[in-house]
Amino acid sequence: MKILVIGEGGREHAIVWSLSKSPKVTKIYCAPGNPGIGEIAECVEIKANDIKALVEFSREISVDLTIVGPEEPLVMGIVDAFRKEGLRIIGPTKEGAMLEGSKAFSKRFMEKYKIPTGKYTEVSSYEGGLKSLLNYEYPVVIKADGLAAGKGVFICGDKQEAEEALKKILKDKVFGSSGDRVIVEEYLEGIETSILCFVDGNRILPMVSSQDHKRIYDGDRGPNTGGMGTYSPNDIYNEEMALDVKEEILEPTLYGIQQEGMDYRGIVFIGLMITPQGPKVLEYNVRFGDPETQVVLTRLETDLVEILQATLEKRLKKIDITWKEQAAVCVILASGGYPIEYQRGKEIKGLESIDTDVMVFHSGTKVIDEKIVTNGGRVLGITALGGNIEKARSKAYRNAEKIYFEGITYRRDIAQN
Repeated sequence: MKILVIGEGGREHAIVWSLSKSPKVTKIYCAPGNPGIGEIAECVEIKANDIKALVEFSREISVDLTIVGPEEPLVMGIVDAFRKEGLRIIGPTKEGAMLEGSKAFSKRFMEKYKIPTGKYTEVSSYEGGLKSLLNYEYPVVIKADGLAAGKGVFICGDKQEAEEALKKILKDKVFGSSGDRVIVEEYLEGIETSILCFVDGNRILPMVSSQDHKRIYDGDRGPNTGGMGTYSPNDIYNEEMALDVKEEILEPTLYGIQQEGMDYRGIVFIGLMITPQGPKVLEYNVRFGDPETQVVLTRLETDLVEILQATLEKRLKKIDITWKEQAAVCVILASGGYPIEYQRGKEIKGLESIDTDVMVFHSGTKVIDEKIVTNGGRVLGITALGGNIEKARSKAYRNAEKIYFEGITYRRDIAQN
């Protein structure tokens, strides 16, 4: 099989790496890819949001299956475009992608199908936002409605911070049209966990649990990022909790997808908060998470291609997925100044010294003058397996310390209980 993976980050590197282990695969392309991906696949210079060029490329070389990494092309309708041309692609159509493309849409969906979540208010003006704050206690959560690369969420500890967040989104337009509408949301107390699921329209099949660390600094301080590290499994997600989530969240989500008539054959990522009142949904994503994918796929034993084919052909009920008993930890190495302002083009040293059983998933790198340099806020994801979380964590950090580039920054408390 010839497979195309769309995207250029650590998530896509992990997907390509997992696909490369399948005996079914003869060739993997990645558009646009990165230097790490280029070691195991052929990178194609087409941007992830250039849907027309991606369709033409796939048709020209007769790609057998396409997997979309980032959310933007899904929200733009890449699945609709591919299927119109008879091309096989994993992901929801444009309608289903609105579960991530609009936070207001997803909150209405949860409300309609009685899926536990925090109370919320939709506002489209700064004045309306200020008025809505009167109905909430602090801290309060302010979210831009549309896509914002994981940076459109503000956890505000007091009125001043909330007003500043509303101003940034609705007046200063820091997220452009994605901030034409804002969700003011109840802050949920508890322990966060992430559940990725395969969905074929008839069945929703959860993967192993993981937990992301969103804030830039140790102790969950500082601004939100795209994710500074993950670990799997999350101890709080035991069999009893998994059953609660299945009954209260997964099954109602699938029912809602069916009732709305969505052609949803792909991945749904459910961000959960385990509160004293039980699990509640923070958000839906309509694709693999980043950096959750790095730890989840590292633990996957079943052939990913077989699972994706079953997802596309609506036969997930016939698939049994097996996972490694080992734990996995991913530590993100980021550029200094991320997630606000950071420089690119810093040479990365030490890659050749990484242990052979540790994966280095490239998130933001490129080659200049035959040297691998930084090319993003999140640069590398050092990912290790171990007999338990502590052993995997120790191995990941021991190898993270072997890498150096100017301004390198990373949290020292990933997976630390």
